[in-house]
Amino acid sequence: MTITDGKISSDLTLNCERIKEITGGSADMIVHQIQSFSHSNIKGIMTRIDGISDDTKVFEFTLKPLIESLAEKKQYASPEYLKELKDTIIAIDDIKMENKWENITKELLEGNTILLFNQIGFALIVGTSGGEKRPISEPTSQTVIRGPKDSFIEDIRVNTSLVRRRLKCPGLCVEKLEEGQYSHTKVELMYLKDKVNEKALEAIKEKLLNKHPNIIMESAYIEKIVQNDQITPFPVINHTERPDEIVSNLYEGRIAIFIDGTPFVLYCPIEFRTFFQTTEDYFQQFSIDKFMQGLRYFAFFLSLFAPSIYIGLVTHHQAMIPNSLLLSLYAQREGIPFPSLIEALIMETTFEILREAGIRMPRAIGQAVSIVGALVIGQTAVEAGLVSTAVVIVVSITAISSFTTPNYSLATTARMLRFIFMFVSYFLGFYGLLLAMLILMGHLMSLKSLNMPYFTYKDSGEKDRKSST
Repeated sequence: MTITDGKISSDLTLNCERIKEITGGSADMIVHQIQSFSHSNIKGIMTRIDGISDDTKVFEFTLKPLIESLAEKKQYASPEYLKELKDTIIAIDDIKMENKWENITKELLEGNTILLFNQIGFALIVGTSGGEKRPISEPTSQTVIRGPKDSFIEDIRVNTSLVRRRLKCPGLCVEKLEEGQYSHTKVELMYLKDKVNEKALEAIKEKLLNKHPNIIMESAYIEKIVQNDQITPFPVINHTERPDEIVSNLYEGRIAIFIDGTPFVLYCPIEFRTFFQTTEDYFQQFSIDKFMQGLRYFAFFLSLFAPSIYIGLVTHHQAMIPNSLLLSLYAQREGIPFPSLIEALIMETTFEILREAGIRMPRAIGQAVSIVGALVIGQTAVEAGLVSTAVVIVVSITAISSFTTPNYSLATTARMLRFIFMFVSYFLGFYGLLLAMLILMGHLMSLKSLNMPYFTYKDSGEKDRKSST
């Protein structure tokens, strides 16, 4: 039997010792003694964990009314007294009685306050979880020119409230789960009852209930569970820090997954085209929206295949290049000691290192280092005769195109696949590159998001948007 098993005792001293045994005498465990010096015979303790409990709820709405009630009239230690505290005295709605140590320990570690009294074999659990949290601010990874400026934070209840403020309908359902054998992280599913795909909802519940990770630190842990053991570099679930994007996807029949402790909310099932949509698209005319999405598709194609197309043309298919341009390219490559593949690899690897350095360095100097470093290194490499000017142009176009992909996970996938296509194009030319494209398309067609095909899942919101424009 573990220290959290069994029921609490009516002996206050034994209960206090059990609390110390459970928490190991932690320094952040606060214990307040409760004792009436008048005609009441009640003694007790109020225990909580400092930092994850709301001080206002603890002192103003719990401890103060309790002390005042003990001073006003004679009280006796009994379950009826706990019921009176619960119903009329303590000014907090979230209160319950409990006698199992396992449940009491769980509530204590979530930031709630535990009241224990002598001669009473029950504990009163007061919902005081809270503490310091980050205020709502503008999104940092999904900025828009036109649209709301609020974003999710690390508190799950604040995040769900941001969605409810926009969707004031009774069909908006929230189901509570719990993941992580050690972290006991709060996970909640949100969906519109009349829009949601029932098969997808059952599939995600089954995945979350059958797999029990030891700890959940971020939404990426849930993303791995939903991926359904598919070996793929492509994301099969999307994430966002914008409440308005979640609202749009809920209306289109998708399911939102809220995880406590992270400002990113997941939503699924998705199809491949979802990664090329932005929140701002919903505020544009339908024709403009489709034009911008087409531009993103083209930029994604360039970010995947631009270097490999250049390598294939220069190495195997010179006849496809106009004579004037071919002469210019070979004039630039005169004196270059490396083949086109090595040229492209040098510049691509250098740019990836600069990009990663710009992300990891302090914000004040990261952007300057990445921009200046790319210009200086590119120009110096050309002057030193290591690479040609054409390679620098191709790599620059590829880098700029990769920044147009709205989803960071998909952009990272393109960065990885780009190197594979470069090798294929160098050794096999356009024939090998075409075969690699067909393999890639076959792989994408085989993927599923919550048992829904990656390329054939249709939502209801598209028709509504067409009709509205």
